[in-house]
Amino acid sequence: MALAAVVLLVVLLFAVVSVRRWLFVRGGGTVECSLRVIPEEGAPGPWRLGIGRYRGDVLHWHRVFGFRTRPRQVIHRRGLVVSNRRRPEAGEAAGLPPDASVIEVRDGDLTVELAMSASAMTGFLAWLEAAPPGFPVDIHQSE
Repeated sequence: MALAAVVLLVVLLFAVVSVRRWLFVRGGGTVECSLRVIPEEGAPGPWRLGIGRYRGDVLHWHRVFGFRTRPRQVIHRRGLVVSNRRRPEAGEAAGLPPDASVIEVRDGDLTVELAMSASAMTGFLAWLEAAPPGFPVDIHQSE
């Protein structure tokens, strides 16, 4: 009986996470991307698999495996600085999509790296470049 309860709980949790993901994706304007926070001092945090959702002038990032409906990170297009674009290093590549590129962005005091597919990266850069006139967006890419 206890084993059946555990299996039922796992199935229910999987269903809730799947429905949550479906609700995020069905509205459009979403992209699968991994994120890690780069602290001012010390080593970067771990990569987290997630979904980026474009909402006007912000990108809301949600963890794939979670229950929160509020975003974990909010990246504002106004004043965003893109400082680096690179291929994943050997140790990182195992946890990222096979064709992923990594881009480092700064939004005020927040510095993060986003890892996404080539098509998602093209969409992200197009979103940045489509900023209304007067939006300070700074793109410095190196690869």
